[in-house]
Amino acid sequence: MLIIAFAQNQTQPQSGGGLGFIGSILPLILIFVVLYFLIILPQQRRQKKHQEMLASLKRGDRVVFASGILGVITNVKENTFIVKIAENTEVEVEKSAIAYKIGSSS
Repeated sequence: MLIIAFAQNQTQPQSGGGLGFIGSILPLILIFVVLYFLIILPQQRRQKKHQEMLASLKRGDRVVFASGILGVITNVKENTFIVKIAENTEVEVEKSAIAYKIGSSS
């Protein structure tokens, strides 16, 4: 008798929440949307702004490298800059090494 009652309980359909699959996946979708707006979108904006700043750099601009070294751009090449960091000392750096522009020396 106990076996029959147990078998009957197992065959009855279980009543789930009203939302079912959508209700269980909705929190995951919400998490991804929040992460997109809080992390991914602002990072893309910062990266775009940095790329625009690099494209606008010209001779005479004062810049700061990612390492903290300050210098003045003396020549602009396709993928690099020649930067004067001290008297009689110029270095060639990749454009991505420039962290930000601090003004113009002229």
